[in-house]
Amino acid sequence: MNTTALRLGDIAPDFTQISTIGPISLYQWMGSDWCVLFSHPKDFTPVCTTELGELSRLKPEFDRRHCKVLGLSVDSLQDHKYWMKDIEATQKCSLNFPLLADADQKVSKEYGMVHPNANTALTVRTVFVIDPKKRIRLTISYPPSTGRNFKEILRAIDSLQITDSNKVATPVNWEFGDRCIILPSVSDEEASELFPEGWDEQCPYLRYVKQPEV
Repeated sequence: MNTTALRLGDIAPDFTQISTIGPISLYQWMGSDWCVLFSHPKDFTPVCTTELGELSRLKPEFDRRHCKVLGLSVDSLQDHKYWMKDIEATQKCSLNFPLLADADQKVSKEYGMVHPNANTALTVRTVFVIDPKKRIRLTISYPPSTGRNFKEILRAIDSLQITDSNKVATPVNWEFGDRCIILPSVSDEEASELFPEGWDEQCPYLRYVKQPEV
């Protein structure tokens, strides 16, 4: 069991666990793609059911970003298969990504998804965004009662992918297509080469620029 909390920049632990599509070894399954690994407190619960339906609808957006989606619950594979029928009936869509059956809590404990002060029998709603180098780039933890906003997770992935390949950051409430901010470490001379169309300088350290091409 991992007793140290995983932090941004850490290497995501590899694992092999059974899932609704068969055994998954994380690194092999990811290949050179990004990954969103997220946990659910329990099968047959209302908030989780709505989340899995919404994520199934949004999966093409994750695919477009070369990001694989991997769910986890500490219930059995048999329970997952019964639950999938409920998801299809209530959410009007089929589960189109794998769901780990982490009944032995091997993965959830390694990733710190079980918070003893919350409930040792449940995982919290944890999200890990893992990049192709297998580094953890974003973490979010919600209490079991609060559903996630997967559009926000897509927004964060867009920001990560744009800022990884360009010397920019994304400002408050940024959405894809909005202006970005030139990094303070970039001199005006270098910025002139990188952004020949110019920028909007609010002050020396706040320089807005058109979003670079992805």
